[in-house]
Amino acid sequence: MQQFVVPQFIDVEDKVIGPITVRQFIILLAGGGLCFIAYTLSDFALFIFWFVIIAILTFFVAFVKVNGRPIHYFLLNIIQTSRRPRLRVWQKLFADLGKKQSSKDAAVGTLPLARAPHNTVRASRLAEMALIVDTGGVYRGEKEPPNSSISLV
Repeated sequence: MQQFVVPQFIDVEDKVIGPITVRQFIILLAGGGLCFIAYTLSDFALFIFWFVIIAILTFFVAFVKVNGRPIHYFLLNIIQTSRRPRLRVWQKLFADLGKKQSSKDAAVGTLPLARAPHNTVRASRLAEMALIVDTGGVYRGEKEPPNSSISLV
């Protein structure tokens, strides 16, 4: 059987430059690009204002973590949560089940419970099937008399 190397630290991001990851580097590049656009499109006083705002937001998004996760996951979760409906309504799957209640159940106000079917499997057969699975099919199993059965719920 071949042996494979299993990755151990799959949740750790690769570092590109010192302690900066690829995600952080791309975010910093995008922030630098926005600062360059602000420099070319505005005068110096307005550029300083935009530079401070863009730099704070860029470093916030690149380096801040909430509960050990990057901030952009947190922001995406906020957006997804705000778009979901606040009121959840339960819809009965079997609407006509209430109409088929017996008079005794209707007086109490309960619905009849459905019984689960009983599966009868021999305990020794179950152990034998587990052995076949554990050995990968090498063990073929033995024939047993059909009288030794128990009921499993």
